[in-house]
Amino acid sequence: MRALQYLEIGQPPRVVEIDIPEPGPGQIRLKVTAAGVCHSDEFVMSLPEEAYTFGIPLTLGHEGAGTVDALGDGVANLELGTSVAVYGPWGCGRCHACARGAENSCPYAAELGIAPPGLGAPGAMAEYMIVDDARHLVPLGDLDPVRNVSLTDAGLTPYHAIRTSMPKLVAGSTAVVIGAGGLGHVAIQILRALTGARVIALDVNEEKLALAKDVGAHEAVLSNADAPAAIRALTGGLGATVVFDFVGAPPTVTIASASVAIEGDVQIVGLGGGTAAVGFGVTPYDATFRFPYWGARSELIEVFDMAHREQVHVEIETYSLDDAPRAYERLHAGQIRGRAVVLPNG
Repeated sequence: MRALQYLEIGQPPRVVEIDIPEPGPGQIRLKVTAAGVCHSDEFVMSLPEEAYTFGIPLTLGHEGAGTVDALGDGVANLELGTSVAVYGPWGCGRCHACARGAENSCPYAAELGIAPPGLGAPGAMAEYMIVDDARHLVPLGDLDPVRNVSLTDAGLTPYHAIRTSMPKLVAGSTAVVIGAGGLGHVAIQILRALTGARVIALDVNEEKLALAKDVGAHEAVLSNADAPAAIRALTGGLGATVVFDFVGAPPTVTIASASVAIEGDVQIVGLGGGTAAVGFGVTPYDATFRFPYWGARSELIEVFDMAHREQVHVEIETYSLDDAPRAYERLHAGQIRGRAVVLPNG
């Protein structure tokens, strides 16, 4: 089969021929329908050799959907041909966090050698992929897998972040979304559907700001050194109740820290390498900083419930597997509107 793999540190991924995998006991093989292209992949491929821990070769793709193609021994109550999405943050399945479905918070996965697909385990940028356990599959029903595959991260991650700040996102509150790309444009829709917050979107160009307005942002502001003052002007000098930074680069973390209100939340979601300085005289009193990671299985089900109700959708561009390297080039150049989706069998 063909797969998109990261083969050499510092070099772009390539499409290669590898063997079709066979499912072991308890495992499931999917014929992959769609795989999302994410900035997290870029982060992984940008790491220097001394910091890289994901294995070589690495089949990319931590957002995956497909149809059940083969079952390993012991797998029951799962029919061949079922359309499913893959829940990515795999955990041990036995600890307290995993028992409540929060495998994204499993404290034992790393020491047990358990890695997410595309971030250590072979991912979805291939014609077939192996899923380690049936609990990591969520039925899609009549949802289009191509249009909805990216909800497994681009929907789940902002949903998880927003839920942890929901008590503050009441009527009259303000939510700032920094980065109106793959995750940010979904976050805006979730905020509009679930909260009474006024949504202010930030990005570096007018095209991304137009997308933010299209999906529901009340205000759109250029992301630059003047952004904190603009946000405070829009909020009567108070600042934002919650700031969601879906970039996480040093300049955006600085904007987030300078824009949050007293008793507000800053959620640094993006993997841009930025860090926040916190303390008396540096950040507003009682401000909380969080660093969310993916979300729980139950939250993914809830995200798909929102999609079924047409409360959230993903703007997508589609690519063949052969053209997947170009999708990453366009992502790096900031040219993707919403999310790029690769069709390995398309």
